[in-house]
Amino acid sequence: MSHVGVERTATGVPNRKLGIWLFLASECMFFGALIATYLVYQGQSLVGPYPEDLFNIPLTTVSTFVLLMSSLAMVLAVSASQRQDMRGTRIWLGVTAGMGLIFLGFQAYEYAHFIQAGLTLSVNLFGSTFYVLTGIHGTHVLIGVVWLLSLLVHTLRPLDWSRRALDIEIAGLYWHFVDVVWIVIFTVIYLLGVGG
Repeated sequence: MSHVGVERTATGVPNRKLGIWLFLASECMFFGALIATYLVYQGQSLVGPYPEDLFNIPLTTVSTFVLLMSSLAMVLAVSASQRQDMRGTRIWLGVTAGMGLIFLGFQAYEYAHFIQAGLTLSVNLFGSTFYVLTGIHGTHVLIGVVWLLSLLVHTLRPLDWSRRALDIEIAGLYWHFVDVVWIVIFTVIYLLGVGG
C-alpha cells in the first residue's frame, strides 16, 4: 500500500512502519521468553490452588472472542482511514478500543476471582508465572487502548489523511500482534495447561 505524502525510503517501507515491525520482532522474543518460562514451571507448584481448580474456560473463551473480534474492528478502522472515511474511522477505532476495555474487564474479573480463591503472585509457581505473563499482556492491551483513543481524538483535528492512515495502520499492526499473542497464551495456559 503506497501512502501519498509519506517519505520515500530505501526499503520502500515508511520508516515508522519499519520501526513498528522491528519493535514487534523484539516483542516476539520477549513474550517467547515469558511463555517458555511458564512452560518450564508448568505443573511444578507444590501447593495449590492449581489451574484446574480455578479456570473458567467458557468465560475466558468469551473474552478471547471479544479480543479477536476487536481485530476485525481494527481492520475496518484501517480500511476506513485509507478511504478517508472520517466517520467510519472514528466508529471503528472506538469499537476496537471498547472491545479492548471489555477484554480487560474480563481479565480484572478473573484476577479478582483467583485472588479470592487464594491464588496470588507469591503463593506458588503457577501464580507467579500466570500473573506475570497475563498481566504483561493485559498491560499491552491497555497501552493499545490508550493509543487507539488518542488516534480517535486526533481524527477530530485536521491532518493530512495519508499520515493519519499510516498512523492507524501502524496502531493496527500493534493491535493484531497483541491479539495473536493472546491466542498463544490462551492455548498454552487455558487449553493445553489444564491438567497438564
